[in-house]
Amino acid sequence: MIYTKHKVSFLRSQYKLGICLAVASTFLSTAAFAITTTHKHPQATSSSINSHAMGKGYSIPDAQVDTESKIVAIINGQLLTQRDINNREQLFQLTAGVHLTPEVLQRMRPQLIKQLITERLHTQEMLRRNVNISPEQIATAIADIEKRNGMPPNALRNRLSADGVSMSTLIDQIRLQLGWGRVIQQELGSQNRITAQDVEQRQKALKQEVGQPEYLLNEIFVPVENARHPEQELQFTQTIIQQLRNGAPFPIVAAQFSQAQSALQGGSLGWVQPDSLDPEVVALVNKMPIGAISNPIKVAGGYIIAMLSGKRTIGNEMGTLMNIRQLFLPFSSKLDPKHPTPQQVSVLNQVNQLKNSLHTCQQVEAANQKAGNVHPSDPGEMQLERMNPEMAGVLQGLQPGQVSKPLVSIDGIALIMVCSREKKNLADISTSEIANQLLSQRVEQVSQQLDRDLHRQAIIQMQNTPDDSTAKPATQPKRKHK
Repeated sequence: MIYTKHKVSFLRSQYKLGICLAVASTFLSTAAFAITTTHKHPQATSSSINSHAMGKGYSIPDAQVDTESKIVAIINGQLLTQRDINNREQLFQLTAGVHLTPEVLQRMRPQLIKQLITERLHTQEMLRRNVNISPEQIATAIADIEKRNGMPPNALRNRLSADGVSMSTLIDQIRLQLGWGRVIQQELGSQNRITAQDVEQRQKALKQEVGQPEYLLNEIFVPVENARHPEQELQFTQTIIQQLRNGAPFPIVAAQFSQAQSALQGGSLGWVQPDSLDPEVVALVNKMPIGAISNPIKVAGGYIIAMLSGKRTIGNEMGTLMNIRQLFLPFSSKLDPKHPTPQQVSVLNQVNQLKNSLHTCQQVEAANQKAGNVHPSDPGEMQLERMNPEMAGVLQGLQPGQVSKPLVSIDGIALIMVCSREKKNLADISTSEIANQLLSQRVEQVSQQLDRDLHRQAIIQMQNTPDDSTAKPATQPKRKHK
């Protein structure tokens, strides 16, 4: 596994990087700010659970009473039901913005069950270590998601409810993301400190690679339990690729299904060098155009789906970084340019008045807050060269402190001000970025080893399976680490 570049360390708030953020961001895809709108668990073991682990008095309820209560698996005595699977399938369809046919869901379900089993093992390990995530922490995480995406309080809950998805499904994922990060922190121990010597060694290695290519990659890793029979995992991987090519957002699919630690960042690996990648990945990525999604790539331990977002030469990528602020005034209805409503005309007049009174980015922020903060005022640092041509053309001629012309969309009107612009060699890596890379690498190694240990020690019963053996699955080969 490759370490991640340009990402905060896992020791910071995990919910900002995990599934919950990917979930929330998708809800806003139809209301993005004006800049964007212009453009391992074990194989099925015994069908008779170890009586010591389950308890002699344990009995399975009649699954016929309620289809959703049907038991799919029992993991160290904990039930996984059909309801759990249905909720996760609904959540995926909602957040990915896709409608899956029953046939597609049927192909995906075995791998989804495997992932839910792994999550049960993670939750049990959290409990064993007395890692508790309080309701207040979860509420804070949800509020932070809503705030970061310009959503009013309780909007996330209301949207899930409207689409028939249990809020507990999202809460469980947030709790797991926060808690598993703490488990890995405990497991790392003294390894969570990156020394100056570690950073210096990495800087020397990077200097030797100047002039070589590097790639901006996202990945989804699907582990294979039995290397001799990877058919089920390959079918799942092919199904996921088809959904991605049909428009499902890569970060959300990665957050839901990838079994690599990079899932916390929506599958993002940042900029990586060829010697940090599996040779099979390098061979294919070299041929891929930017924006492409790969076919299944067989590597040690499983399959990788790779998405190439950029290529550059190590040590040389000049770019223009900009900080901007946006004021957005919404229309009460969709705009018909030939027949604007009185409210829409009033908004245009209001924007024209504001345009002459805004002279600082703080004033733009304040005005956007007064207008209801429908869209976040600060979209974060942006690179001019990666904007769509229309918006790049708007911002190219603006000086810091200068307001753009009104930008009209069918939902409202925006004004944008450039706060700062800086020409920079984007291939330069700061010491803090290198430290995060090294820490992320250690996190991945520790997480993989702990996963293997949990699966090896687990007692798992798959219901309605013909195999009554108690054999443990083979240990998965380790993925490449640099």
